[in-house]
Amino acid sequence: MAKQVLPKRRLENVGLGLTGACVALVALIVVTLIFMVAGQGLSAFFVDGIDFGAFITGTSWVPSDGKYGALPLIVTSFGVMVLSTLFTLPVALGSAIFVVEVRPAFGRKVFQPLVELLVGIPSVVYGLIGLTVVNSAMRAIFGDAAGTGAGILSGAVVLAVMILPTVTTLSIDALAAVPNQYREGSYALGCTRWQTVWHVVLKSALSSLMTAVILGMTRAFGETLAVQMVIGGVEKVMPAGLLSPAATLTTALTSGFANATTGSVQYHALWALGLLLMGMSLLFILIIHLIGGKGAKSRG
Repeated sequence: MAKQVLPKRRLENVGLGLTGACVALVALIVVTLIFMVAGQGLSAFFVDGIDFGAFITGTSWVPSDGKYGALPLIVTSFGVMVLSTLFTLPVALGSAIFVVEVRPAFGRKVFQPLVELLVGIPSVVYGLIGLTVVNSAMRAIFGDAAGTGAGILSGAVVLAVMILPTVTTLSIDALAAVPNQYREGSYALGCTRWQTVWHVVLKSALSSLMTAVILGMTRAFGETLAVQMVIGGVEKVMPAGLLSPAATLTTALTSGFANATTGSVQYHALWALGLLLMGMSLLFILIIHLIGGKGAKSRG
């Protein structure tokens, strides 16, 4: 009997050791990345002497002239992210309500798989479609005011399509997780389907829906290639409007590193942009955990 128990204990110890090693490896990678980006990014301020206040509030990003004002990039990044979320949210939420509450059989078998197919499309394909379709549509709608069609609005439209499957799928899961007893109780009180959806289902799934939206915003904030192809890539000045060509933090990083010499001021300034981008991503993750914690408490 002891011979049979001993291998099981050894196997359990081996399993615990392997899983513990995986956790330690992931933690090591995360900590290493954070320290690497922070070390390179902070060098711009502590080694090269770039003023942090001027870096955050400066309105001109021209590394060749020694101007490292990241405010236009920050404003554009947030502008594109917020606009794309506003475009996506009504469509995603309406689609989720249709799938879960209106036509669940059709929605689960046909609509949801079609939406999930959009996740597998490469970013460059979205960029090409935006370059040929969205930019052309901007020129057709707004005429000379749109210039080449590249601008913040074009970037927001492309990003809205890109984050749509993520927000839609997570919203479907959030609504489906609401217990049926809530719906039955609402119907028993005489509420209609739409009253039940609005006052019961959506409110019960609010924390999960907010998590879906923030995950979509995180995806939009960090997207590079598709945005770079449709936004115009103008980094030097603050954008004058939604139709103005501009640049985001990610597009500035992509184009800047091609011309930056390792160890130079420009090189460290670009790492500082990366540090800022990583900090915003970590903030979004923290917000998701806070919302998830509050949602768990309210359900408990």
